[in-house]
Amino acid sequence: MRTIQKTYQFRMEPTREEEQRLLQFAGARRFVWNWALDRKRTHYKTHGKSLRYNDLAAELTELKSQPETAWLREMDSQALQQALRDLEQAFTNFFEHRARFPRFKSKKRDQARFRVPQRVVVQAGQVYLPKIGRVRLRQHRTIDGQTKSATFKRDAAGHWFVTLVAHVALPDWPLAVPTPETTVGVDAGLKDVAVLSTGERMPNPRFARRQERVLRRANRNLSRKQQASRKRGRARARLAQVYRKIANQRAAFLHQQSRRLIDRFQVVAIEDLNVRALAKSKLSRSFADAAHGRFRRLLTYKADWDRKQLVVINRFFPSSKRCSACGLVRDHLQLSDRFWRCACGVTHDRDVNAAINIQHEALRLLAGGCPESLNACGPSVRPATAGTMG
Repeated sequence: MRTIQKTYQFRMEPTREEEQRLLQFAGARRFVWNWALDRKRTHYKTHGKSLRYNDLAAELTELKSQPETAWLREMDSQALQQALRDLEQAFTNFFEHRARFPRFKSKKRDQARFRVPQRVVVQAGQVYLPKIGRVRLRQHRTIDGQTKSATFKRDAAGHWFVTLVAHVALPDWPLAVPTPETTVGVDAGLKDVAVLSTGERMPNPRFARRQERVLRRANRNLSRKQQASRKRGRARARLAQVYRKIANQRAAFLHQQSRRLIDRFQVVAIEDLNVRALAKSKLSRSFADAAHGRFRRLLTYKADWDRKQLVVINRFFPSSKRCSACGLVRDHLQLSDRFWRCACGVTHDRDVNAAINIQHEALRLLAGGCPESLNACGPSVRPATAGTMG
């Protein structure tokens, strides 16, 4: 047996009183974060060393007994302690050069959210939260496994969501032997989100492009509102609803396509795209709309759930320039060349040919006992045989 982690997100439908309590919990988390951050900075300037979590947790208990901060006793204790753990993790990420130095959280800019590590139960379309009670939610599926933690968050459109993390035990059955029939190569693009080695294409719906006119109108309406006015707040919420709709449409499309691939094939091979660099190019909006990074993440965890294999091909592998019939590499191939003819007489569709080459490379790597290609970059660490046929 093996244990995997699944995440479930449901939209909540709180009443006015329940929403006010949720905002109070979020405000208490923000207060504890700012208080703990100030204590750590002050203590370090005075004594030259930082306060740890246990020290802050003891001080938090004393803080609740003071008259000015006695209102903290009305909040869930584990949610307040989780804010201290989050701050400790933020400092760890900073010292390990994974994030910047933790900053104070503003009531205006910080998103209303908090996390409860235990005692949150979802049952019969309701979520039970300590110190608040049962809140209605849109439970569109059952939860498998044991729930470990719950994060409550309000988005820019004013909707509350609960995200539950559950651990599920699955049988650890062996991986199937890959064959050309059960292996598919996927070439990512902009006109088509993905082109398969079977010749199938996944057209790019371009959800953001379709909503450009609506976005411009919503942004123009927001810019005309007076600062800090109620109408500006409502205009900001309408703009956030448009972005939320685009995100939901894109997520639904990517979930459907990734599930279809994992159900049909035993091995899925994709390229290791440099998504961060593509997001800075002149086609950044188009790449962001295609969401190749999220598509890869969906394929990764769904393949792990179903005991399938996801093979990531080296980004320097010449998938488009190599002839899938004879193996000849055409050095001078422009991006505008959507079709090209090889010296062996075969005419290739650029995208389909790339997908077939990705499929062949994945089979070669799996036959050699390597589940994934090297993702090195730079002349000093790049393998000399990277991208060559075995």
